[in-house]
Amino acid sequence: RFSFTALVVIGDGAGRVGLGYGKAKEVPLAIQKGTEEAKKNMFAVPLAGTTVTHPTIGVQGAARVLLKPAAPGTGVIAGGAARAILEEAGIHDVLCKSLGSPNHINVARATINGLKGLKRPDEIARLRGLSAEEFVPKGLLEAYKESERGPHVPDEVA
Repeated sequence: RFSFTALVVIGDGAGRVGLGYGKAKEVPLAIQKGTEEAKKNMFAVPLAGTTVTHPTIGVQGAARVLLKPAAPGTGVIAGGAARAILEEAGIHDVLCKSLGSPNHINVARATINGLKGLKRPDEIARLRGLSAEEFVPKGLLEAYKESERGPHVPDEVA
């Protein structure tokens, strides 16, 4: 008696992502279960333009994933499960290093935990009792404010 498992990541490419794990006797059913769980587990990721708002480490079991903001044009420097999650979340510039366990399920969950641990610059400022302009790098703050407004849609040329 054997069964199949499917680790499924879904995202809208604009700051929302979810991870699901499905198990069934047939592959399509495992994928379907994983997709349903991923939809239930979707959450918003605070973005600063095309990168993450600050460095963070996500942990799941013995797997640790380090996520660091990167300059525009850097790309997604990550491997395996972490890369898929970051791309689905709409993060285009990030440095990611998987530390500890190479188990792809734990690496994926550690990446999700790292993204869930991200805070918005205004939230950090409130916790510190400062204004965001006092300690957040200017470029990062501008990128965050730009991503909060939504994507820029150019006017059509008449």
